[in-house]
Amino acid sequence: MRPQILYPLFAPVTSLAGVGPRLKKLYERLAGGSVVGLLWHLPSGLIDRRYAPKIRDAQEGKIATLTLWIDGHEPPGNPRLPYRVRCRDETGFLFLVFFHARADYLEKVLPVGAERVVSGRLERFRDRLQITHPDHIGTLAELESLKRVEPVYPLTAGLTLKMVGKTVRAALARAPELPEWIDPAYHARQGWADWHASLMKAHAPESEADLDHSTKPRARLAYDELFANQLAVALVRAHQRRLAGRPLKGDGRLRAKALAALPFALTRSQEAAVRDILADMAGETRMLRLLQGDVGSGKTIVAFLTLLNAVEAGAQGVLMAPTEILARQHFQTMAPLAQAAGVRLALLTGRDKGKPREVVLAGLKDGSIEIAIGTHALFQEEVAFKNIAIAVVDEQHRFGVHQRLLLASKGRVVDMLVMTATPIPRTLMLAAYGDMDVSCLIEKPAGRKPIDTRTLPLQRLEEVITALRRALDKVAKIYWVCPLVEESEAIDLAAATERYHQLSGIFPGLVGLVHGRLKGSEKDKVMEAFQRGPLRILVATTVIEVGVDVPEASVMVIEHAERFGLAQLHQLRGRIGRGQTASTCLLLYATPLGETARARLAILRETDDGFRIAEEDFRLRGPGEILGTRQSGLPDFRLADLAAHQELLAAARDDARLALERDPELKSPRGHAIRTLLYLFERDAAIKYLRSG
Repeated sequence: MRPQILYPLFAPVTSLAGVGPRLKKLYERLAGGSVVGLLWHLPSGLIDRRYAPKIRDAQEGKIATLTLWIDGHEPPGNPRLPYRVRCRDETGFLFLVFFHARADYLEKVLPVGAERVVSGRLERFRDRLQITHPDHIGTLAELESLKRVEPVYPLTAGLTLKMVGKTVRAALARAPELPEWIDPAYHARQGWADWHASLMKAHAPESEADLDHSTKPRARLAYDELFANQLAVALVRAHQRRLAGRPLKGDGRLRAKALAALPFALTRSQEAAVRDILADMAGETRMLRLLQGDVGSGKTIVAFLTLLNAVEAGAQGVLMAPTEILARQHFQTMAPLAQAAGVRLALLTGRDKGKPREVVLAGLKDGSIEIAIGTHALFQEEVAFKNIAIAVVDEQHRFGVHQRLLLASKGRVVDMLVMTATPIPRTLMLAAYGDMDVSCLIEKPAGRKPIDTRTLPLQRLEEVITALRRALDKVAKIYWVCPLVEESEAIDLAAATERYHQLSGIFPGLVGLVHGRLKGSEKDKVMEAFQRGPLRILVATTVIEVGVDVPEASVMVIEHAERFGLAQLHQLRGRIGRGQTASTCLLLYATPLGETARARLAILRETDDGFRIAEEDFRLRGPGEILGTRQSGLPDFRLADLAAHQELLAAARDDARLALERDPELKSPRGHAIRTLLYLFERDAAIKYLRSG
């Protein structure tokens, strides 16, 4: 149960004065549906209203707070002209200017002869000093409250700064004093105030410096959020460790047959990863391991050996991929190895219908199909397994934690191996995958050729097309990736279609097009024609459509490379260099290039080490961009910035581990404060793990 002290913070945002049904949706979009979201909505700027000159000394362009007498109203003869109110003090005159004004309203708030305090930006028009649409109009009693530094909050269309400022102040008035959850020694060493004082200070910046991530109030709040995150991760992990596993120990006979059918030997890190995984599977607790490795580092083979170990132990295994193209690619890679091992393998995607689908479902249910490969279709209700013991999830960051658990719930005790080809910086590992053990594949498989990466301005497109002619003479296959336009898939599509028509005119009959809106069957047809048939150039819109293994592909052209993230460019580049031919990646960019984009493209030219590239991407662009937070299963941090607060995250992780070692049930006074923290940051789902054993 949520502690009573937090009830006011979890009331709906409509419980605050002035937030009715009309504004409810806007506030939900801005900061979430409850009051607590507004506490985390920190200022992004400030307006200093402390400048309070006499009219004679007032400097135009500055924001000023002036004490004035209302001298007279000058309504316009023409409604398109502004309404003016003449004001004065003992040193001169100033006009307040209003467009589309209501005279009755202005006469009420600015009665002639009254003294008023007005705040806004000073400007000069035809030698008259004026303020157009003042930000604030108040009485003399309000002078001190107006003459202050005002926080500026991020807004959404339909909400003004005045409205949001007022609502945030109402939310802050509900913030209670809470018991301290931070370790006392660490708290003292950092010189932080308590939670309540830090929150108030973060919402009341006095200078630009107060808006920095590193200030004490903001660092303290970021630490609280990271600590809550790491506690939740540690509780989930401890719970996983407590869950009785199901020891799976294969005898190696099927793995030996599959390895004998491979045209190459495993790399050292593949062997090490397989050893770790087999040890996990043989253990008494449930496996939860992340396998990360660059594009082409051989994760699929490690996954297949993992699945075979389960089959040797008399169980079934499943591999889940985020798209049909990837699922089919895994199926094609594994089918010959499954045949060599004498294991029945099946593919299940949303597109499989009718009799073939029924056959697969029956085989999974009676256990005659030992390994299934598929997409989200594997989650569906009617999919039942006789004895599933291992689930492998590919491109983990495209599935939420929720889906990971759904798949695990299909069996009695399911070991989980999740894989990603996006090498993940250590900081992100802690935040998103702290509940897992990690194996890394660091070498490229034998026979991989280095890729010559070059950057060219888009103006040199003609030279690129000439180079393609030469490549086609050498029997190469070519990927041409079109620009990523975040705002609209339709614009992406238009750009790709235009490029497809242009290239088809130059290379008739040799060019194919794949994009997100093609039906699965159409997409497969084009991919098939590129892999095996007449097509030699594949134009594609997005990264994942190109996730297919075509060893003859040796040229990759990426248009507007400056719009892609480093990790995406690196993954795209990994689609070539898989055959015997020397490969080239051309990154075309629009000029002029910004500093960050220039740095990104330079790193790609220098190195093909995915781990180094990921660290640089993280440094240049921050966490959300790398995994695409929307689908990453990454916690959505409101106060912490993972790039700026890496040290705090490491400290939060250590403290979370220690706190739970000392007080596993969180029953001490500090333990109760920690429970409050988990509820405050809505990580309370983890609290149920305290009670389960």
